[in-house]
Amino acid sequence: MSGPRPVLIIEDDSALAETLAEQLGHEGDFEPAVSASLADAETRLAGSGARFDLVLLDLTLPDGDGREFCTRLRRGGYRMPVIMLTGSDGEQDIVSGLDAGANDYIAKPFRMSELLARMRAQLRVYDSSEDAIFQIGPYLFRPSAKQLHDPSRGKRLRLTEKESAILKFLYRAGGKPVPRQILLNEVWGYNSHVTTHTLETHIYRLRQKIELNPADARLLVTESGGYRLELDPASSYAA
Repeated sequence: MSGPRPVLIIEDDSALAETLAEQLGHEGDFEPAVSASLADAETRLAGSGARFDLVLLDLTLPDGDGREFCTRLRRGGYRMPVIMLTGSDGEQDIVSGLDAGANDYIAKPFRMSELLARMRAQLRVYDSSEDAIFQIGPYLFRPSAKQLHDPSRGKRLRLTEKESAILKFLYRAGGKPVPRQILLNEVWGYNSHVTTHTLETHIYRLRQKIELNPADARLLVTESGGYRLELDPASSYAA
């Protein structure tokens, strides 16, 4: 919907890690990064403006256990899907991995087509949840926090509940125009006391927050009968 999805591969088998990164990059849907240790993975995840939509996590790393690392991720508030990669498919290993917070578990050796299918399935679930982080122009949008973060400027914007709901629905439209009445119904419900003027007021306030020049909107664009989001971070929205 808005460019390749960033994926962190935590795998100390250099040959496998290279193959995974190459195959995922070739797909065009993913932007892989590789960590050969848990320490390096922690550094990447904690980086300023870091965003990973999914983690592929080896069970056994040179500096620790993948299950313990997954538990730390969840305790630290990371909610992206985690798929564990392991050489063992024993029931106890699967159960312990899932109990640690992993979303799925796949045993080596595996078919790339199966891994891709599982990744896409997990991302579909993630994208429909409040835990997702979406890219909108220069911003990282966190619906659960009702917040937009512009890492390049160190800027954070707080959103109201309705503003967040508007952005979330427009994002999930995939850059396609959404008629005013549909957006109104989805955000406010079928309430006869709410008019399109209410929606237009919220759109105006949103533009005041997110646009460089609200009078010349580049992110929240007016279309015939409705609105759409410009999702391409490489669009003409620039300082």
